[in-house]
Amino acid sequence: MPDRIEPCLALLKPKPPKGDDWVYEIKWDGYRLAVHIEPSGVRILTRGGHDWTDRFPAIAAEAKRLPVSTAILDGEAVVFDEHGRSDFGRLQQSLGGRGGKRTSREAVLMAFDLIYFDGHDLTGTELTARRHLLEGLVSAGGEEAIRLSEEIEADGDTLLRIACEHGLEGIIAKDRNSTYRSGRLGDWIKIKCVQSDGFVIVGYEKSSASFGGIGRLLLAARKGSDLVYVGGVGTGFNERSAAELRTQMDKLVIGKPAIDTGRKRKAVFVRPEFVAEIEYRAWTHDGKLRHASYKGLREKQDDAAIYTLE
Repeated sequence: MPDRIEPCLALLKPKPPKGDDWVYEIKWDGYRLAVHIEPSGVRILTRGGHDWTDRFPAIAAEAKRLPVSTAILDGEAVVFDEHGRSDFGRLQQSLGGRGGKRTSREAVLMAFDLIYFDGHDLTGTELTARRHLLEGLVSAGGEEAIRLSEEIEADGDTLLRIACEHGLEGIIAKDRNSTYRSGRLGDWIKIKCVQSDGFVIVGYEKSSASFGGIGRLLLAARKGSDLVYVGGVGTGFNERSAAELRTQMDKLVIGKPAIDTGRKRKAVFVRPEFVAEIEYRAWTHDGKLRHASYKGLREKQDDAAIYTLE
């Protein structure tokens, strides 16, 4: 049984693909996990390969109850809101914020692939067969901590429209004949209702009227080997998330900005170490985020990706 398998990642596209070779799932908004089940016990690994078994005790306990001696489940840990939508901010809070050590008993693993099963490596097996085995192992619905992320046979454009109307993050399209290939190779495609990416926090503007005293976060994206300023975000915080973020940022304060942010009043600059997940609608003509909203901090262990400008 392999110690770890690099995950297959979804390629971002603006529209769903056409044709009978594609099947669809809901796009979940959480942490990508691989759950390794062995006779010696269960290991839960993040996308970056870090062991987070202790942080998801309910998922680990449920994995031990599955009727299999060896398996690797691929899925997304999520926490649902009152409308049944996955909520990245709630997952973050259940884990105690970025760098927190809290365990999340609310998190549910939405399992969408099976890449090892009863002594057999399934990475060379087509998706249809892997899904058939997964559906025999994990049930859909219910209240269990591991649930099946169901495939939806539908027209991609129609499904995307319905997902967006219900406030979901988007959909995933998968080539039903594809094997499990690590990396972002186009076998899986993600189509988002709203754009959401990781940006580096390089500072914040103070405000006595805002949660945590944060008027606006100052954000940067990658351009080549450098970071460039892409504007700020001043919405999406609640009292708790803003207070936790302010406490963590104040440990990274520096005298001069790490990059050119233009002239800023009441700005506090920090070392560019934190990656924030930001939802946004578009870009301005001069390369700044439009209608941005803060969703939470990404973890280093989650292999936090930073948006790269062309």
